[in-house]
Amino acid sequence: MSFGGSQWPQEPQQPGQQQYGQQYGNQFGQQQPSPFPAASDGGTPDWGALADASAAGRRRKRWLVVGGGVLAALVVGSIVATAVVKSNETDDTGKNGTVTPTGSAAPSDSPTPGPTFSSVAPPPPPNPKDFISDEKKDKAPLSAEGLFPGKKLTMSGRAYKKGATSSTTDCASVTQGGLGAVLKKNGCDRVIRATYVKDGVAVTVGVAVFPTEAAALKAKDQASGGIAPLAGSGVKEFCRATVCLRRANSIGRYAYFTQAGFTNGKKVTTSDKAVFQSSDDLGTFAFNQIYARGKSQASAAAGAPKE
Repeated sequence: MSFGGSQWPQEPQQPGQQQYGQQYGNQFGQQQPSPFPAASDGGTPDWGALADASAAGRRRKRWLVVGGGVLAALVVGSIVATAVVKSNETDDTGKNGTVTPTGSAAPSDSPTPGPTFSSVAPPPPPNPKDFISDEKKDKAPLSAEGLFPGKKLTMSGRAYKKGATSSTTDCASVTQGGLGAVLKKNGCDRVIRATYVKDGVAVTVGVAVFPTEAAALKAKDQASGGIAPLAGSGVKEFCRATVCLRRANSIGRYAYFTQAGFTNGKKVTTSDKAVFQSSDDLGTFAFNQIYARGKSQASAAAGAPKE
């Protein structure tokens, strides 16, 4: 069968005690009450009291300055921290979308869709028999060498040597008895023949080609007589004026016929198993070759790009 990403504010320098006494005395004279403690009984200022007052003033001012600095630093720190948080939120959202905690699955508005399948069934592969049943589809070249290639054939270990081959459009000219009229009546286009020989038994197989399957089937059913034996290429005349085995069958638009007999002219009887076996082998070979022709054309059609 030739088939898936403080600096703390500096404390202000404090002026000396002498500067404070001179400033108030020069600007306001004796009309303004002195901010300093009264002088001692000798008219000399109480320098100890002045020192204590000056130190207390510095401490109050220092705490105010330092406290203000802490507050300022806290405010600045809050602003900076807020800016960092806002900046990070903007960057993360802008670049990465919603931030998802490590180890958790990203939220989804809808479940992940599953695979989809087409609801349309694919077309069935071409049937080889369709291509050998109608001449409008059966366009492959047809010849004797195409149907019967090589110099021999082997069926189930039995080897046959090929003899002569022929091809003609005059279907009736290669027949015996009433077969020619049957072929002509049913529109035979061509007959291709080949002869094979083995152990003194010769078989001629003839393939008749018709426009349709129906015509080939009629020719098989109406067959009388037989295909004419084909001698030559080492095979001498056979099935002349003797009894031989004739058979007819069909597939698609092809009807095929066999004529088998002894090369020595001996009559064929029902007990001559070698003749029956040879006829079966050549008939099977013809069927296989015709079907292979259909399969080859079907495979080519299946692989062709769709328009």
